[in-house]
Order: sequence, then C-alpha cells, then structure tokens
Amino acid sequence: MKHFIPALLFALIFFFACGNPAAESPQQTVSDSQTETPIAQKEAPRKHIVFFGNSLTAAYRLDPSEGYVHLLQLRLDSLGLPYKTVNAGLSGETSSAGNQRIDWVLRQPVDIFVLELGGNDALRGIDPEVCFQSLDSILTKVKSKYPEAKLVVAGMEAPPNLGPDYVRQFHNIYPRLAEKHGAALIPFFLEGVGGVPELNLPDGIHPNAEGQKVVLENVWKVLYPLLEPAES
Repeated sequence: MKHFIPALLFALIFFFACGNPAAESPQQTVSDSQTETPIAQKEAPRKHIVFFGNSLTAAYRLDPSEGYVHLLQLRLDSLGLPYKTVNAGLSGETSSAGNQRIDWVLRQPVDIFVLELGGNDALRGIDPEVCFQSLDSILTKVKSKYPEAKLVVAGMEAPPNLGPDYVRQFHNIYPRLAEKHGAALIPFFLEGVGGVPELNLPDGIHPNAEGQKVVLENVWKVLYPLLEPAES
C-alpha cells in the first residue's frame, strides 16, 4: 500500500496513541464575572469545528498551544474566518469508547465534525468491521442531532505485521465511511510525519511541535474547501 510505514514503527505509533488521559492539561474554568462581556463588545457568532479523536488530536505531551487544533484556530483567525475549534481529543480512545462518549460531546453546537479514531483499534487487532460499525454509529449520531453539519473523516492505516487481509480491510474503513456519510476524507492523517524522526517527540512516536504543523496542513487542505467566509 502507498502509505505503509515499517511494521515495528507503525505498531509503536498506534501503541503510544493510547496515551494517558491524565497527561493532558486540565481544562481551565473561569467565574461568571470573568466571562461576562458588555453586549457591545461581544463577538459575532462563530461556527464550531469539533475535532473528535485520541491522543493524536489531544496533542500528547505537548502544550495545547502547539497542537494542530490550536494552530488551526490561529489560521482561521488570521484569515478572518468565523469558526471556533473545539478539541475533543482523548488519549487512549478506541472507536467503541468514542461511540459511548459522543453523546456527551454533542451537547455543544457542531457545524463541522472531524473524526480521528481507529488507530487504537488496529493496535488491539480489533475486527475492522467492528471498528467500522462504531465509527459509523458516531457519524450517524452526529448527523441525527446536527443534520446540516459537514463531516470530515481522518484516515489511518494498520501496521503491516497484522497481515495483508487485515491491513486492506482496515484501510477500507475510512473511504467506506466517507462514501456512506458524504464526508470529506483525509487519506492519511499522519502523512509526512510518521517515521520522520525530526518531526516526532523523543519517543519517536508522537508528532512534536514541528510535526503538528505538518498534521495541520494535512487537515487544512481537506477542511478549507468546507469553510464559509465571514458575512460582510
């Protein structure tokens, strides 16, 4: 396949994608007095882009400001595009766990939904069809609550040592999902990052700050055509 990375490295990529949720930075809370803004100073409404994934989205062992989701927000702001990014990444997430968590995430508005899950399923050798069904359920729930939401599916690959049949079936999960739900497809989320030492943390697995910039471009080229300009 076009995007294969040596088996050992690929297995490590998915293994460390499991991560430890405790390693992520806690969400800050502010008092009502801090969030109150005079009506005249309030921002115009912004649409919400929700990124739903595992440690690859949660910017594992990086400051959140270095992750691709935050970098995307900076780009949107610089271009005057009326969007707010929401990082709903959770280290260790499998597709089935994501299917259980999605209802909670959908309590907030969703205008664009980016799904980045499945890598941890491949690590565990979970049946690709089971993974497909979980991801399919997630997207179905999003469309049920937000019928007008635009969908993006981030493709991943299975390590070659799982065998050609498994690899082929796993690879096909993502184009199948995109076709079924009318979603835009990122062919391979880690394109240009996986297996490049200078773009990963010292563990050789997770994208470092520079690697996150490459991931940003992988996402941006698929996401950008879905964005709408600010109203004049």
